[in-house]
Order: sequence, then structure tokens, then C-alpha cells
Amino acid sequence: MEADKYVVVMNSEEQYSLWPADRAVPAGWAVQTEPNNKEDCLDYINRHWTDMTPASLRKG
Repeated sequence: MEADKYVVVMNSEEQYSLWPADRAVPAGWAVQTEPNNKEDCLDYINRHWTDMTPASLRKG
């Protein structure tokens, strides 16, 4: 069953993911948004994740 609320999480490589709000966030990931519906979280990801290249390769 799909969770009603999600959060956007980001790792140290500045990669984003959608995550169920009722689950513990995995190590290495940090919550970026308040719990919201899936569509709004995906919109956030689309607005903020504009370069798919991992941060370590962009800054290298």
C-alpha cells in the first residue's frame, strides 16, 4: 500500500529521492521537505535536482 505522505531526501552527492514519510530515513540521507503528497515532492525534486552528475564529480 502506498503511503499518503512523502518527504524528499538528499544524500552527500546531492542526489534526491522520494521517501515515505512514515519510514526511517536511511543513513547518509537527509530530509529536505516537510511531509507532503507525492506530486508536490516530485515537483520539488524536478525544481532542485537540475544536474544529475554526482556532486563529487562536479566539484572535482
